[in-house]
Amino acid sequence: MYAFFLPGVVFFVVFAYVPLLGNAAAFQDYSPFLGFRGSPWVGLANFHELFSDPQALAAIRNTLIISLLQVVFAFPAPIALALLLNSLISPRIKRIVQSIVYLPHFIGWVIVISIWQNVLGDTGGVNQLFSHVGMSTAHLMTDASTFKGLLTAQVIWKETGWGTIIFFAAISHISTDLYEAAVVDGAGPWRRTWHITLPGIANVIALLLILRMGDVLTVGFEQILLQQNAVGNDAAQVVDTFVYYNGVLGGNWGLATAAGIFKGVVGTVLVVVANRTAKRFGTSGVF
Repeated sequence: MYAFFLPGVVFFVVFAYVPLLGNAAAFQDYSPFLGFRGSPWVGLANFHELFSDPQALAAIRNTLIISLLQVVFAFPAPIALALLLNSLISPRIKRIVQSIVYLPHFIGWVIVISIWQNVLGDTGGVNQLFSHVGMSTAHLMTDASTFKGLLTAQVIWKETGWGTIIFFAAISHISTDLYEAAVVDGAGPWRRTWHITLPGIANVIALLLILRMGDVLTVGFEQILLQQNAVGNDAAQVVDTFVYYNGVLGGNWGLATAAGIFKGVVGTVLVVVANRTAKRFGTSGVF
């Protein structure tokens, strides 16, 4: 049995735990040419620079806003879709709809954004329809004021179907006897959903929400990077793109590593707080 665990343990040790030693760069004026031993130590200077940099603060603010929108709108979407599909009587129709809504998950962000551009872009189908009927066109893909909502809508379109898999599995473990007893007592579909289905998947919802809190400062690097030039840094700069431009492209490895540590600390704190909150509401939590 231990032999089966060994490949997974080796994977996490090599690619997750050993790289943690690289966090030392956050406390150095790190240079890849000098290495960790040759780079001078600067204490908390990188963290001071991070929290005094207006661009970094703007990136953190944008990240939190986008993450909040995704938690409020994108996280419940798979739950609602799973409940809707579960209410379908015909298993054949249910399987067909499931297969269709799963497909966007397997499409890369480059293709997804190209599709949205062809539909909602300045020369897309929607604007062509508006022009044809004499209406003013809308710059939906390049409007900085609605960009965060656009990102959330793209995530919902792409990932909602795939997210229903876990909730379908949780719903399938609810005893049918509960639904039959509720029908005998005169409970309608909404009552059965509220008093049986939702409590039956409450632990799964709490688990996924807790894990989502750990990624609160991760909102989709590739998705945003591909659209950042269209709306500008003020609206589209997030922590991940800030790290990319300053670390990978700018060579400021210490600042980029400090931002990564900040993400990790915030995620850890939110997971612990969310876990304790979930237990107070009667769910099992994560640990």
